[in-house]
Amino acid sequence: MRSDQSALLIVAHGSTLNPDSSAPTWTHAREIQRRKVFADVRCAFWKEEPSLRDARFFFADETMSEVFVVPNFISEGYFTQTVIPRELELDGPITTRANGQIWIYCEPVGNNPLVTELLLARAHEIAPEAEPTETALLIVAHGTELNDNSAVAAKREAERIRARGEFATVANAYMEESPLIAEWDQLTNAPNVIVVPFFIADGLHSYEDIPKLLGIESQVMDLFRKNPHRVRGRSLYYGKAIGTDSRFADIIIEQTLNARSVTHAG
Repeated sequence: MRSDQSALLIVAHGSTLNPDSSAPTWTHAREIQRRKVFADVRCAFWKEEPSLRDARFFFADETMSEVFVVPNFISEGYFTQTVIPRELELDGPITTRANGQIWIYCEPVGNNPLVTELLLARAHEIAPEAEPTETALLIVAHGTELNDNSAVAAKREAERIRARGEFATVANAYMEESPLIAEWDQLTNAPNVIVVPFFIADGLHSYEDIPKLLGIESQVMDLFRKNPHRVRGRSLYYGKAIGTDSRFADIIIEQTLNARSVTHAG
């Protein structure tokens, strides 16, 4: 796909405290811009600048006939269903502005089936020498007793990977609900355990909270370089948040293609 009349807006949560929160979104945007798939590629955030409200005015060029909005979120939820449509003044999957410009609202990146392949790829990349039949894969989400759709998405991914029968164990673990990541050694007897944070970006959770709950005693700079960590008599492999994978640029583009096919069919 190559269009001189289409723009891409990647929207993410962002953070006022953690600059790493928006880093993957900017990285993916630069890569997509480099490929010249769209005439313009921009980012907007809920908790950072540029804001979602400002993004309504990003594409004033009269030659820009359509804008694809892709939420860089792991799952559907309050932000994708309420906050983003409200702030961008979207009416639904297709919104026609007063100037005739069409805004197409895509599904969040976490809904794409390619995420399953990236989780598998990440697992093999951080533990290339681990025999899968002697290895457990744990997909970690935040989890909460209130509501956390990312926990549901993480469970879905675990079920898909488990169905392939590749690893000795494939399970979910959470920071704030059962099964707890702090009890990871009770979830499997496998001698090797791969832990992949199911987040869009690295931050305090992946740099500090999860390693502490796992029992990893290591500086941030060594977290991902010193695999495996020897913890509780096991070989523990720890990876970066899945959303930092450079191949998420492909997923973002595919979400626009999927939305185009659905809206055109409609």
